[in-house]
This record gives sequence, structure tokens and C-alpha cells, in this order.
Amino acid sequence: MSKVKICGIRRKEDILYVNKYLPEFVGFVFAQSKRRINFDAAADLVKNLDTSIKKVGVFVNETYDNIIDAINKCDLDVVQVHGDESPRYLGELKNKIMDFTKEKRIEVWKAFRVKDAMSLHELGSFDADGFVLDAFVEGFYGGAGKKFDWSLAVNAKKYGKIILAGGLTSQNVIEARNVVSPMVLDVSSGVETDGFKDEKKISEFICMARSYE
Repeated sequence: MSKVKICGIRRKEDILYVNKYLPEFVGFVFAQSKRRINFDAAADLVKNLDTSIKKVGVFVNETYDNIIDAINKCDLDVVQVHGDESPRYLGELKNKIMDFTKEKRIEVWKAFRVKDAMSLHELGSFDADGFVLDAFVEGFYGGAGKKFDWSLAVNAKKYGKIILAGGLTSQNVIEARNVVSPMVLDVSSGVETDGFKDEKKISEFICMARSYE
């Protein structure tokens, strides 16, 4: 069964919603975005987050020191890099994280914006714990809420664990789960109304993602 990540958490209300419906992951966007949150604000929210939910920090072309700072302040479980990071950058990042967090293993996910099959050729060069596949939208590093050809995500599974993002909603999440069977179903705009997380949509999405239909 695929796990669920609710990304773009930034309000106390969002914490109440996820604590009620318990997705496996929540995401805090620390990169430039309409859902951006700073480290201190995220740290305050994390204090009231159910301890069973893993915390993902989303970064774009960020420095190693800032990522380590976020891990420390927000007790992150996963670092998701969503920019132009190279395989060398990723390897160095993983080493620095391991040096800093010797008693806790932090996963590192690398995101790719999928336009066509050529978009996935680089995956094999990255030593990542998971690959976030999102739709390619000009001018966006992610979070545009657009769907891509899921058959490409199926083919990408040979490179590692897949986190499927982009255009997911309660209406298509069963299809996404059945077609791709990713490690994680990653949703943000699909559980929002007027730019804010919607409790009813979160409930419906998680219910459908975990259904056996």
C-alpha cells in the first residue's frame, strides 16, 4: 500500500487536520513558493505534530549548512531537494547529514520534473533514498499541481523508490496508486481550497488512497 504525504503545511489548522487523519508524511516547503515557511515557524508547528508522522523538508538549491540547520530546528526525517542539485551535491549532502545526525537516519529524496522519457535518464546517477516525480512546468521547480504521464513513473521504478507528485486529487488517487504503486503519494494543491489546506479534501484523499477498491 502506498503511503501518503501532505505537502505545504504552514498553519496550526493544517497540523490539526493531519493529526486527525494521520498521513505517513507531511512536507514543509522551505524554498521560494506561495507555501513557503521559515525554519522557526515550522519548528513551532512540529511541536504539536503527531509523533507517528514523518517530517519532510523541501529545499531548492539550498546550502548544506541551511539544510543541517533545518534538520536541527525542525527534527526532520526526510530532506527533499527539488532544484538543480547534482549527483556530487547529493552525495556530499548525505555525508554531511550522516556526520551531523549519527543517531538518526535521515532520508534524502531527489525530485525530478518529468516532461518526457528523457527527463528520467539522470535518475541512475543519483544515490537517493527516493525519487520525487513531478510534472515539468516552465518556471516552477514543483508544486504546480499538474499531472504527467504516469507510465513514465512506472518505468522509473527500476531506479529506486518513487514518490509520485503532480496533479493528484481524491478523484484520481486510486488510479495513480493502481497504475504506479509508488512508495508515496504526494499531494498539496489537490487538498486545498483557495490556496489553503481543506480538512474535507485531506480526509477524502487519505481515505481513497488507503481504500482497496
